Amino acid sequence: MDGTPTTTTMGPRKPVVLYPSPGMGHLVSMIELGKLFTARGLVVTIVVIDPPNNTSATGPFLAGVSAANPSISFHRLPQVKLGESERPEMLTFQLARLSNPHLHDFLAGASPAILVVDFFCSAAMDVAAELGIPAYFFCTSGAQVLAYFMHLTVLHGKSTVSLREMGEELVHAPGIPSFPASHSIQPLMNRDGPAYKELLTVSAKLFGSQGIIVNTFRSLEPRAVDTIVAGLCTPPGLSTPPVYCIGPLIKSEEVGVKRGDDECLAWLDTQPKASVVFLCFGSLGRFSAKQTREVAAGLEASGQRFLWVVRSPPGEDDPAKTKFEKPAEPDLDALLPEGFLERTKGRGLVVKSWAPQRDVLAHDAVGCFVTHCGWNSVLESVMAGVPMLAWPLYAEQKMNKVFLEKEMRLAVAMEGYDKELVEAGEVAKKVRWVMDSEGGRALRERTLTAMRQANDALLEGGESEATLAGLVDAWVHA
Repeated sequence: MDGTPTTTTMGPRKPVVLYPSPGMGHLVSMIELGKLFTARGLVVTIVVIDPPNNTSATGPFLAGVSAANPSISFHRLPQVKLGESERPEMLTFQLARLSNPHLHDFLAGASPAILVVDFFCSAAMDVAAELGIPAYFFCTSGAQVLAYFMHLTVLHGKSTVSLREMGEELVHAPGIPSFPASHSIQPLMNRDGPAYKELLTVSAKLFGSQGIIVNTFRSLEPRAVDTIVAGLCTPPGLSTPPVYCIGPLIKSEEVGVKRGDDECLAWLDTQPKASVVFLCFGSLGRFSAKQTREVAAGLEASGQRFLWVVRSPPGEDDPAKTKFEKPAEPDLDALLPEGFLERTKGRGLVVKSWAPQRDVLAHDAVGCFVTHCGWNSVLESVMAGVPMLAWPLYAEQKMNKVFLEKEMRLAVAMEGYDKELVEAGEVAKKVRWVMDSEGGRALRERTLTAMRQANDALLEGGESEATLAGLVDAWVHA
């Protein structure tokens, strides 16, 4: 396609509008999706909603994106006042719903050709329907999580018991490994709770969309993708929307404010190839002081080289703050065992709060990634060919751990992740296993195979590139 159609609805004044939920992980994925679209000649506007008390956090980051990508513009919706809510995801749903009038005003003026919404912004589907704008969902998780969500109303109808009462009883859904009920996402645990009802609504709205764009590639999750496309996850009487696997989408570069990255990368430059264990647990991953000391003892006992991002333990904050507000810098002297930094100097580096994860994983010195199993992190690890040790913490991460271990075979679990404490001995044992055993070498080979498949998917004519080209072509010639 030549990218400059003259007789279609997709002229320069008809942007594609992307609508991510707040939270850096969702925003980053949506920006990368926007870059794919602009590379194919589309004009993209990303609508930003700010959480309460946090209007400036994304400012420098978005300014950097805009400077590097002139075809992407940002529109910040006016702030809304939220009611009280105990759980962060309920605040996100409230934020999207209360922002609908502002979104309506913006979309009515912008007259976009297409609207692409994040799962948590499903309230926007009502605005799209009212204005006659074709709307798509963007799934920032993988196809296996999507398969579960698409089947949610069927599972709801089959049971009257809350997932939290089922404990370790297995949940079965088409196209994915069965997993313990305790490993489902927290908002689904109580079937009488408001968050559960919101997610049931999201599940139902998936089937009213024009399609679902997924940040994965078919070769990574073939059984889930094929099962969804065959309609086996779809509730009776509904049609399965088209599914477009266009990933892996990861940050093309670390943009915006950089803190400590030169130190990390310079230190890695001095380490042997594939010798360093990298531990990083996402923007919300925080351990107790006791757990932090166990990790330190395990790393020291393992004898392995390591790069470890340490965050402050969770305080008695309001949960909304932990999602939307930046925690204080950690006090390493108070958190870590006495003398730990001195004893591990040279073979270990501890950094506070943040590291340029994408660049660290891509560095030749890194040989293992201890991760919370957030989907962006999983894809970054796959793209770098780095085997994973799974330590899931929140959101859909425990489900991802099951899928990574049982289906994709790209991770092994850190035992005790679902108990009160992962002990130092387990940390040392698993780290040594990945770095020094035959099983660890086999895991690395499988990860390198997945990396090659990921790269192939993105090449011209590759599965994800061809899917994206077909989607954009359909929009252009609509």
